[in-house]
Formats: sequence, structure tokens, C-alpha cells
Amino acid sequence: MRTTETAPLTETDAPTVPEPPRLDVVHLAKSYGSKGSSSQRADGAKKVIEDLTFSVGAGEVVCIVGPSGIGKTTFLKCLAGLQPASSGYAAIDGRKISGPPPEMALVFQDYSRSLMPWLTVRKNVILPLRHLRLPRTELKARCDEALDAVGLSHAENQYPWQLSGGMQQRVAIARALAYRPEILIMDEPFASVDAQTRFDLEDLCLKIREDFGMTILVVTHDIDEAVYLADRVVVLGSKPARVLRVVDVDLPSPRDQITTRALPEFAEQRTEVLSLIKRPA
Repeated sequence: MRTTETAPLTETDAPTVPEPPRLDVVHLAKSYGSKGSSSQRADGAKKVIEDLTFSVGAGEVVCIVGPSGIGKTTFLKCLAGLQPASSGYAAIDGRKISGPPPEMALVFQDYSRSLMPWLTVRKNVILPLRHLRLPRTELKARCDEALDAVGLSHAENQYPWQLSGGMQQRVAIARALAYRPEILIMDEPFASVDAQTRFDLEDLCLKIREDFGMTILVVTHDIDEAVYLADRVVVLGSKPARVLRVVDVDLPSPRDQITTRALPEFAEQRTEVLSLIKRPA
């Protein structure tokens, strides 16, 4: 009997298996008890989020945009395990989120409330690490690395009230970095600073992704910011909220505030996202 020899598969011949998403949101919905709403369910509960389904790959920056009051912050609370979803779920690496995930850190819009004014910058950064019971040398190393990453090594002994708004937000970001999360969630993180500082913080966000390999999810009202930062933009619409479209952002990297924003493709993708948000429900 004649046999045919087959050569072993090489690395280039082997079929490629796509990596599973780092973060999965599957038919997530959220309702609150309420009366007198047009989006009220038959059981009297007000449905805030209808059906959110999308994924975030490892190392991606994904931005979520949508009209004011659409439920973006409510969604983040569900995603961070701060409150339960009414149905559906969010998962990290296939594990459903049922409480605050240890792999995740949050940066909120109101940095002035999240920082302790009586603590120095260094002590503010170290504060959330206390429960980890790390050696003092490890605490120092993490704090030094985080402050260096956000350009605040020189301000470690100052107090938040001595810093500008942009610097305070850098402290809040440094505190999240010192925790060494794998996923960074940011809720309107640059909304309370001036335009130039906002541009600087956007570039810092992209630098963090490159330097630390983090997966980053940003909620923002600023469409230009979303297109500049993101690999993909998740556009929410209607009430209760649902995903209208996930827009792939095909812009060259590295991105630059002047060059990138001047590209025709930037204007085209900004217009696409804006038209989805402005589309009648």
C-alpha cells in the first residue's frame, strides 16, 4: 500500500486562532424602580439600559459616546461591579463580573473629590494600596513609577490644593496606575480641564497604553476626543440605551494632536459618529 508523507505544520502554516476579548459586555440591561416614565416596564421599573453588547480586545482603547443622560455612568457602575445588572452580564477573560474586579481601576471625572486634600501627592497615590499589605519598598517603587509615568515626580510632596486641575487629574491617574490594573476605566476623565490640558491628558492616556499595555475604556461626551483616542468607538443611542454602532477608527499611529486632527479621515470619522448620535430615535 502506498503512503504519502506529509510535512509537519510550520508556525506560518498553523491556523491562527483569534484571541478572546479581554472585556465582554453581553446583552447588559439595567432598570430602576420608577414611575411615570415613557420607558417604564410593565412591572413599574424604569429601564435605563436596554441592551449593550460589545467587546474590548487586550490592549485596545475603546471610547463610549452618546447623548447626555443616556446611561453611560450607570453602565460603568455595572461594569465595575459597583451595582448589579438587571439582565445580561459583563465579563473579564470569560469570568462574569459580580463585584469590583481586582484587575480593574477607575478614574472619575471629579478628581477634586477623589483626592484627599490633607494628604500629599505621594500619600494620595499610595492610599488605595494600603489594603494590599505590600512591603514598604514595593509601595515606594509603585508610587515612583506611577508619578514618573504622569510627569509628577517633582510634585510628590505637594498637596492637591497646590496643584492645577490638570495636575490633580494626573494624580488621580497615577493612583490608578500604582494599583497596576490590567484594565483602566475612565469616566469623562478630562471634562473639567482647559483645552490644552485636555490634549496633554489625551496623549498621556495613549502613552499609558503603550508603556503599560493596558486595556482602556473611556466614556466621553467629546466626539473629537473619542475619535482621537480610540481604536473603536461604541456609539450609544435611544432611551433606554442600546448600541447603535461600533465604529472602527482607522487612523495612523502614533497619533498627534495637530497632524491627526488635520487628516481628512479624522473629519470623516468624526462626522460618522456625530451623525449617529444626532440621528432621530
